[in-house]
Amino acid sequence: MEDTRIIDLYWARSQEAIGQTKIKYGRLIYSICVRILRIAEDALECENDTYLRAWDSMPPQRPDHLSAYLGRIARNLSLDRYEREHAQKRGGTQIPLILEELEECIPSSSDSGLPVELRDLLNRFLEGQTERARMLFVRRYWFGDSVKEIADRYELGESLVKMTLLRSRNSLRAFLEQEGVTI
Repeated sequence: MEDTRIIDLYWARSQEAIGQTKIKYGRLIYSICVRILRIAEDALECENDTYLRAWDSMPPQRPDHLSAYLGRIARNLSLDRYEREHAQKRGGTQIPLILEELEECIPSSSDSGLPVELRDLLNRFLEGQTERARMLFVRRYWFGDSVKEIADRYELGESLVKMTLLRSRNSLRAFLEQEGVTI
């Protein structure tokens, strides 16, 4: 089913909207959640919470890209849950490492002003990157893939993945400084 039709179902308050969303985007939502949480049961709960959040937000929201909208909801719910459950300990997932890697180039949320502005800057930055650098960056910092998983997925050496990510972070830091965003 087309995304616009699914969104219309949400706006019509039809229960079919959730079923169609699950059919079309269930695997994507679950994969985002499980990469962050690493526990299948928690990922399933976040997946279901994503459907509920989408139901509650449409209307008034009418997303342009349903997959990105649902992905953002799933990612935020998963990160919130992860933070709650790991408030006093560091687990074995990639999240603490990923956040540590990014803290050198992205300001904390209290320093960045509006999140929308930072999102727009990140999108502009990524548009200026090579396709490979963009794919590796998104797999690492959006989906939470490990360096090994990225290397295996794209048939690259782990050292090449690490170097590309390092260069991307350095470029991002310079780009943000040029745009007047300081860490």
